Amino acid sequence: GFPEALVRGMRSGFLSDQDYHHLTQCDTLEDVKMNLAETDYGAGVLNEPTLTPLIMQERATEKLVTDFNYLRANAVEPLGKFMDFITYEYMIENVMLLLRGTISGRNVNELIAQCHPLGMFKESTMRTIPTFEANARGYAELYEVVLVDTPVGPYFQQYLDSIASGVSVAGDVRNVLEEVQIEILKHSLMKLYLEDFYFFCKSLGGETAEIMCPILSARADRNAINITLNSFGTPLNDPTMRETERKNLYPSIGDLYPAGLELLSKVDDDQKLGAALNAFPIYRTIFDKFLNLSPDEFSIDDEFYRKEVHLCEL
Repeated sequence: GFPEALVRGMRSGFLSDQDYHHLTQCDTLEDVKMNLAETDYGAGVLNEPTLTPLIMQERATEKLVTDFNYLRANAVEPLGKFMDFITYEYMIENVMLLLRGTISGRNVNELIAQCHPLGMFKESTMRTIPTFEANARGYAELYEVVLVDTPVGPYFQQYLDSIASGVSVAGDVRNVLEEVQIEILKHSLMKLYLEDFYFFCKSLGGETAEIMCPILSARADRNAINITLNSFGTPLNDPTMRETERKNLYPSIGDLYPAGLELLSKVDDDQKLGAALNAFPIYRTIFDKFLNLSPDEFSIDDEFYRKEVHLCEL
């Protein structure tokens, strides 16, 4: 129908290999502007008196958001729900950005400007999020007053339920927005989101399940490995927390689930993490590069990103 025709038209607007080849020959940003003039991105940059990398990124993002919202407005179910799921990740990222701003005391206008347009709430909601106290009680109130009616509210509710037994609202509580705790919150929300999106796609069956389930599984595996790797040198790597709080952050989907995640929950350094990945050749190859190459030569995040892009292209 019409949404499919829109997608086909948008896909034809992607930069071609020839376009990218021409861009590699550019010496200045003005050359880049000229080479983009005949593409779908030309309208966004031609009227800029001075082109900078930041402006290019902003214009490309604006085009993405405009196209996405137009497609969403013309989508029927279950496509509409599928597209909503795509925005949930950006909503979570935006909320986390604003909560981090609570800790650092940064200007709310500056924080909102950095939020991704696909994850925006009403402006009044965005401005309210950083005003809550940085403790467990304030966090619960944030959900009850602000986030309860947002699409990602259920994920916050599930997280609050999971920590309810360890939080005393009446008395002094440990700050759940401290650096480690805010990472626990972020990964907990992403775990719930990925699982929800995965099982939604699986329930649709057909090509949606065939394409999306491997993509979401790869994202879940990536998160589990990064959570483990980034926990080294933090309280999450303490013996009492490795197999409890850290393990609870791993999504219950993916190629690593369940046996691989059980192994990850026990490791406490890079070498043991590499050994735990021996049974998973794709991830072992990536991690071998991480262990043997310098940060200037190799980025594990970039490698995971390339793998995800490859899956999206299949």
